[in-house]
Amino acid sequence: MTLSENVAKQVVALLSKQNVVEKDLNNAFRLLAKWRQILITNTQVSLHGNQVQNGPFKGLKFIPKTSEGCQMPRLTGVYEHELHAIVEELAKKPFDNILNIGCADGFYAVGLAKKISNTPIFAHDTNIDAQKKCRQVAEMNGVSERITIGGLFDGSNFQKYLNSNTWLIMDIEGGEDALLRPDLYPALKQMTILVEAHDCFIPEISKTIALRFQDTHHIQNFSNQVTASNIPTWMDKLGHLDQLIALWEWRMGPTPWLVMTPKSI
Repeated sequence: MTLSENVAKQVVALLSKQNVVEKDLNNAFRLLAKWRQILITNTQVSLHGNQVQNGPFKGLKFIPKTSEGCQMPRLTGVYEHELHAIVEELAKKPFDNILNIGCADGFYAVGLAKKISNTPIFAHDTNIDAQKKCRQVAEMNGVSERITIGGLFDGSNFQKYLNSNTWLIMDIEGGEDALLRPDLYPALKQMTILVEAHDCFIPEISKTIALRFQDTHHIQNFSNQVTASNIPTWMDKLGHLDQLIALWEWRMGPTPWLVMTPKSI
């Protein structure tokens, strides 16, 4: 069964119910939007391969299929555009370590390893497939020796980073609520933290986390943005809806980023 046939079957099943409700329409719409983006991604890959074209990680060799999430925004380099300036700024600072919890396929972990030549990177993800793909991306980009890849990160492991200048990048689908506890893990008070807050799963968790760190950190909040900056020229020929779909990052709700820098630095 082809991708199109499989998607059509799922959409028909959703919309053939006796009582179709708004949730069914929404799920069908998301399925069709993902399907369309995959087709657009296939064209992008045929023209430019699986290599990031713009943004902080321009030149990063990536994998044909991610373990989770969208491919097209990553390959074009518009992924999480709201963070580009802060990533560029932090990448210039002399960190002792970079700790990436929720590394997925290594977009940030490997991207930063290519960008920063002397900083060891510790990448963690509970998804075994994501760990394998992160390792694969690291090998493709020749930085395997500088990335240590692990599984579940327990809060007690923060102790290893006490009294070091560490940049923490966290994206763990709501798990940030349990881990970002400076009252339990004092090492966090000294870390520079870039965390995706999943308000879509835990209402106003971004505000809760900001309150926990307000005494020790300067805090900035970056909302998700959809931008057409640096999209491939071949997409000029596409309709507006296709261009919007190509930029969609598959988010189900608000996931603002908090950038928290220690006041002591």
